[in-house]
Amino acid sequence: MTIRLALAALAALLAVDCAWMLSALSLWMLPAALLGWYLADMMSGVVHMYMDYKPSRAGIGLDQLFFYTGSRESAEYLALRDRVFGQLNPLERLIYDFKNHHPRPDALGRRTMLHQIGSTILFTTLPFALLANAAFLLLPLPRWLLAAMIAFTIGASFAQYFHGTLHRADVPLTVRVMRRLGLLMQPADHVAHHATLAQDFSTINGWSNPVLNRAFVALRRRGYLPDEGLIPQ
Repeated sequence: MTIRLALAALAALLAVDCAWMLSALSLWMLPAALLGWYLADMMSGVVHMYMDYKPSRAGIGLDQLFFYTGSRESAEYLALRDRVFGQLNPLERLIYDFKNHHPRPDALGRRTMLHQIGSTILFTTLPFALLANAAFLLLPLPRWLLAAMIAFTIGASFAQYFHGTLHRADVPLTVRVMRRLGLLMQPADHVAHHATLAQDFSTINGWSNPVLNRAFVALRRRGYLPDEGLIPQ
């Protein structure tokens, strides 16, 4: 219920922002919206990189879950999952989900949209939208900048859902159209990430991957993002 309320609040806030923006149309709005979409793609990649390589909490059984060899619908597995997940906070659960997604990519596509976007909206994009709106009300910011904020908020909110659609065959018409327009990536564009876990972390359209790939290499050279973080220890 909390996530549904957060989603409704964000939708209402963005609807008001759109009406306010359209009341003063500007030629700058289109490039601003594309910039916002690019930044959302970059944010998806930064978060993905962090979640992939952030070490999970050790000593609570996450490694047993990750390497479980029996049926994941068995009573034994479900009991183990409930016991282990009961010790995790929302961020730790999300970190584990990213790692678990690598050997089992299709599992992400089977999850509901609300499950995929709920924590992002509740803890990230709704607070961001509230702060951004306060800034627009208190500061003399140009109205066209709203287009960037709206595009970024929508893209960031649905980044994990867009990621999930890369791992399922049945996608809605909206996603297929956005792929044709280049606003969302094709599943083939995401293959290199799963093959290497060392490139192409962005999950919306991949526009920011060239920059983030260089950042990843630079971080690795400095000793950050060790391979040990990829799987629960």
